[in-house]
Amino acid sequence: MSHLLWKTLVLSPVVLGVTVLVSARAIATSVASSSEDTKAKAAQTEAPIASVTPIFIQTEQPKVNQQLFAQKTDDNKVLEEVNRYSTEGKNQNSLSQVTSVSQFSDVQPTDWAFQALQSLVERYGCIAGYPNSTYRGNRALTRYEFAAGLNACLDRVNELIATATADLVTKQDLATLQRLQEEFSAELATLRGRVDSLETRTAELEAHQFSTTTKLVGEAIFAVTDNFGNNDNNNTVFQDRVRLDLQTSFTGKDTLHTRLAAGNAVGLALPGGTFEGTQTFNLSPSTNNSVFIDWLSYYFPVGNSQVYIAASGGIQSDYVPTVNPYFEDFDGGNGALSTFASESPIYRIGGGAGIGVNLAFGKGGGGFQPSLTLGYLGSQANNPGINTGLFDGNYAALGQLNLKIGDRITLAATYVHGYHNGGTVLFDAGSASTTTGVVGTAQANLVGGGNPYSSNSYGFEAAFKPSDKLSISGFIVYNDITGFGANDDSQVWSYGAGVALPDFGKKGNVLGIFAGVEPYVGGNGGDKPYHFEGFYKYRVTDNISITPGIIWLTNPGQVVNNNDDAIIGTLRTTFTF
Repeated sequence: MSHLLWKTLVLSPVVLGVTVLVSARAIATSVASSSEDTKAKAAQTEAPIASVTPIFIQTEQPKVNQQLFAQKTDDNKVLEEVNRYSTEGKNQNSLSQVTSVSQFSDVQPTDWAFQALQSLVERYGCIAGYPNSTYRGNRALTRYEFAAGLNACLDRVNELIATATADLVTKQDLATLQRLQEEFSAELATLRGRVDSLETRTAELEAHQFSTTTKLVGEAIFAVTDNFGNNDNNNTVFQDRVRLDLQTSFTGKDTLHTRLAAGNAVGLALPGGTFEGTQTFNLSPSTNNSVFIDWLSYYFPVGNSQVYIAASGGIQSDYVPTVNPYFEDFDGGNGALSTFASESPIYRIGGGAGIGVNLAFGKGGGGFQPSLTLGYLGSQANNPGINTGLFDGNYAALGQLNLKIGDRITLAATYVHGYHNGGTVLFDAGSASTTTGVVGTAQANLVGGGNPYSSNSYGFEAAFKPSDKLSISGFIVYNDITGFGANDDSQVWSYGAGVALPDFGKKGNVLGIFAGVEPYVGGNGGDKPYHFEGFYKYRVTDNISITPGIIWLTNPGQVVNNNDDAIIGTLRTTFTF
């Protein structure tokens, strides 16, 4: 028998054993992944890339931060896995050699790969364990760990060759090895081809990736909309909005958002200059497709809590749980059509630059999970002029107590104190506008009689998910307005509730129905301005959705002599990438 053949025979059981264990880990990882997918389906949504607080009822897009979320392609997944495994391998502690499989605390004799592992450990001495005496067979194997194991096996093979004896390998062993090699030859060849292909693909991705710390997440909206009511003074329009979010991480747990936005959407003209028909794609820094940086913020964790700092374009829902799953998409193109149905109007008070923090109590999981959200945003923080700046201009200070009861119920109580310069609207979302609000009637926005005024707003939000196919949520808001002039105090009310059917007709689809009263001035006469909305988000692919919907407004503008109803029809197409 030649020396080359002898090497092959000695090495074969080692290679086969390593292959079996790698396959075991791959199968275990696949099972674990499948389990996680099942849990995600059972939780289906907020996250948060929204908020990282544990109080959300999970919806089809979990909230980690309030932002556009990456629609990961296969290439992105491959590159992310490679980077993660590489980092994990570099940070791995030195391995400690074991001499018996019984030394592994997480390996049981009933495990299907027990005998193969026992052979590699006790017969060949190829496998080393972790310092805490675990093998971790239910996780993916890093390239560094595989290299360490392979090196140990090769060293052992060289040792066996150098001290070879006649009875090292029996004829029965040789026959078994031959049958195994013949039976698994196709699989081994396929595995080699896949590894070579993966290495080539990884090298290409690493050479052409945009940045090692930054990924680009984008959203483009095409929308056709018109008012079909008797008071229609609009033509049918085709509008767009684009957001490009550069998401940068320096530690792997933080996120810097630099978002570019452009659009040409103009809100439909409704009686009395009301803002009730505002749709989420109308919120754009321009109406002629000029590009602006409309959001610049930074999220980072502190222990079990999360801190949010906004340098520009921050809004309350960037950091506070809005408790409105399936309707809320942070003014993106995959939730409700209107700004009213997407979140409680209390979160539309104030914005700009400032800080927010989510203080989580406990470690999450099931059961009772309270948390506290605090924040302060100033809409004129960059202006050093008189009656402006971070503290002397328009601002809104928020506090919210969040309660998650099990996996089905979420409650929140919100308080917002705001100061508003004369003539500025109440629901400005940080624009400090004197003419344009983002929700509610004109009377409910232009309070204070043209004088500076303060607002104390109280809100209650709730969400109930009786099953994975049904979500019910709602809110009520009371705004107490104190004007700094004579006879300019007022009260503003708003409330609403919605029912969402996730995965209706197809996984990823959402059927939503919402009804309520947009912000209106109490005791001002006239009927309340009711809002009814229905939409159906149809998921064409992972990256494209089409949402037809209708918004029915009764007595828009809250006038004494009732206006004709407004009926707004919209067909929205959303591309995410």
